[in-house]
Amino acid sequence: MLTLMLICNAPEMARAAVESGVDRIFIDLEQLGKRERQRGRDTVISAHSLADIAAVRRTLPRAEILVRTNPVHDGLPRELDEILACRVDVLMLPMFTTRDEVDRFVDGVAGRARVCLLVETPQAFTRLPWILERAGGIEEVYLGLNDLHLGLGLRFLFECLAGGLVDHAAAQVRAAGLRFGFGGIGRLGSGAVSADLVLSEHVRLGSSLVILSRAFLAGLTGSMASEVARLRAEEARLRALPAEELERNRKELNRRIWAFAAPPAAPSAEPQRP
Repeated sequence: MLTLMLICNAPEMARAAVESGVDRIFIDLEQLGKRERQRGRDTVISAHSLADIAAVRRTLPRAEILVRTNPVHDGLPRELDEILACRVDVLMLPMFTTRDEVDRFVDGVAGRARVCLLVETPQAFTRLPWILERAGGIEEVYLGLNDLHLGLGLRFLFECLAGGLVDHAAAQVRAAGLRFGFGGIGRLGSGAVSADLVLSEHVRLGSSLVILSRAFLAGLTGSMASEVARLRAEEARLRALPAEELERNRKELNRRIWAFAAPPAAPSAEPQRP
């Protein structure tokens, strides 16, 4: 069963999410370089804080909390110590490009929490086999499609899925015996390319983790619990399908992705008047 994650720093909303069936609260402390990378994009830059982690932990003493840190920087050891003092379960390293950065992060965590690598740069994606050779200290790998597609100069983040990049990474991570996830997912029946088909790809690829996107809660008319229950029921249905059905879903999703990502047709030139 997929571990469902919700990005949230409000204690009462986090409580409602956990009571609705969300497995993990995701608190986002990443700030370094983020505004420059995502300027002009339809993205949300979180303003979460250490105080938010402590408040969520007080409200939910047994809930699983993941914190995305800043990328590796000179103040990382102190940052890790401060976060870990709040009793978090998983630490996520973003925007790394080298194995040395992974080593510094894992050594800084020193077994005090589980480590999730957020693979979202072309360099990290290319070097993933080498990074996964590291002995111990990594439990999860998450493919961040937003920054990865920007780094690759693509028009749409799910092109990484249709182009086979996610398949490639998933196979490597599974072979290393680690948990794997990618992207975000909206409410069933919604989305430019269908959240239902994206969920099918999570099942086909053996994904263990997914972030509930902004679209999952946007315009929600029913309860969060009912939407989570719908997603769980569809996940169970997909897991019972034969491989041929999942492959048909993959092809249909790819068709929609390529259609959505296609550049607009250039206006035809008017014929020259004699």
